[in-house]
Amino acid sequence: MGTLYIVPTPLGNLEDITLRALRILGEVSLIATEDTRTTGRLLKHYNIHSRMVSHHEHSRPAQLEQILTALDEGDVALVSEAGTPLLSDPGYELVRLAVQRGINVVSLPGPNAITTALAASGLPPYPFLFAGFLPRKATERRHFLQDLASQRATLVFFESPHRFQNALTDMAEILGAERSLAVGRELTKLYEEIWRGTLAEALVAWADRDVRGEITLVVAGASPPSEWDQAQVETALAQAFAAGKTSKEAVDQIKTQSGWPKREVYALAQTIKNSSK
Repeated sequence: MGTLYIVPTPLGNLEDITLRALRILGEVSLIATEDTRTTGRLLKHYNIHSRMVSHHEHSRPAQLEQILTALDEGDVALVSEAGTPLLSDPGYELVRLAVQRGINVVSLPGPNAITTALAASGLPPYPFLFAGFLPRKATERRHFLQDLASQRATLVFFESPHRFQNALTDMAEILGAERSLAVGRELTKLYEEIWRGTLAEALVAWADRDVRGEITLVVAGASPPSEWDQAQVETALAQAFAAGKTSKEAVDQIKTQSGWPKREVYALAQTIKNSSK
C-alpha cells in the first residue's frame, strides 16, 4: 500500500517550494491536483513528469475511488491550485477516506497564505482563528461575523475581489470600525501588496480601487470588554433601534461592546421596545 502525501505548492512565486516537495512530486506514481494547468506549469518548470489526475471540490465518488485505488499500488501526492491543500481547498474527503482505510498519510510543510499574511500583518500572531472564506450571501456573512465578534483571537479570512468591499463594510459595522486590519493581496506574486490600518481607514482607502487578485484579511481580535453602566447600554440600544436594527441584531452587537450578559441586554431591549409602543 502506498502513501498519500499532502504537498503544499507555491502561492505564486515558483521558488517557494521545498526540495522535499520537489522530490515527492517526482517520485509518486500519481499527482491528484485541483487544477492540472497550474500544476502542469509547476511540473514543467522543474522538469517533473509524474502523471496527473484532476481532483477538485466537485469531484465525483468515482474519481475519489480512482485515487484510492492508485494508492493500492504506489504513492500519490495531493496538491491544490496553490498553497497547502485542505485549507479552504479540496482534499478533506480524500484524506478522511484514506485514514479510514488505514492508508499512511504524510503532510509536508510549505507555503500557505494564512501564516504568510499573519506574519506580515503586525497583529498578534497567536492565538489566531482561521475562518476560511466569508459566506457569499450578505445575511449569512453578517451572522457569521456576529458569531466571531467577541473572539479575542486574531481573525484570518479569505475573500474574493468582487465581494471585498461588501466584506469591509460588514466588518466595520459588526466588528467595529476601529479594529486594526491587514489586507494581503496577491501574496508572493509580482504585485504583492500588504495594506495596514483600521477598518474605517480601509473603507476609504479601498473605496475607488479596482481590486483584483487573491485576498487574505487579518483582523484584530476583540478587546477585553469594559463593562458599561445601565445608562450606556440603554442609550446604545435606543440608537441601534433608531438605526433600524432588529432586537437580535442590537443585542448581539451591544452584548459584545458592553460586556453585559446577553440575557440582561435582551431584557433591557424588550423594556425599551415596550415603552416605545
